[in-house]
Amino acid sequence: MKTVYFFLTTLFLGGLLTACTPNMKFTNSTIVPGASGEVSVRKDKNNNYTIDVDVLNLAEAQKLTPPKGLYVVWAQLDNTSAKKLGQINPTSGLLSKAVKGHLSAVTTDKPTKVFITAEDNIDVQYPDGPTVLSTN
Repeated sequence: MKTVYFFLTTLFLGGLLTACTPNMKFTNSTIVPGASGEVSVRKDKNNNYTIDVDVLNLAEAQKLTPPKGLYVVWAQLDNTSAKKLGQINPTSGLLSKAVKGHLSAVTTDKPTKVFITAEDNIDVQYPDGPTVLSTN
C-alpha cells in the first residue's frame, strides 16, 4: 500500500513540475550588447498562456543605427508565424539608473520563442526590423 501512495505522490509531483513552464532568458544582443531580460510563461485556469517579458538596459530605439521608432515583442507559437504581443517601453526609474521594460500578454497557444524587434511604427503586422533580443 505504501508503494501505491509513493507512486501516486511521485506522479502528482511530476505532473506539477512539468505543468509549470520555466523562464526563458534572452540571449546576448549584438545590436544592444548591454540588454538582457527574461520571459515567464504561465498557463492559467482557462488554458491560456500569460507571457511576461522583462528587459533591462534596452537602449532607446531612436539611438540605434539606423534609428528606429520603438520596440515590438513577438511570440513564435507552435512553429507558426510570429504573433505580435505589443510594444515594450523601456524607461529609467526614479531611484535607479537602470532602464527597465515590462510587457504582459495572453495567447491561446504556448510560445516556443519570444523575440523583440526594433520597428519604425507599431502598425507592422510581421517582424520587419532587426531582432534585438531573442530567447533562442
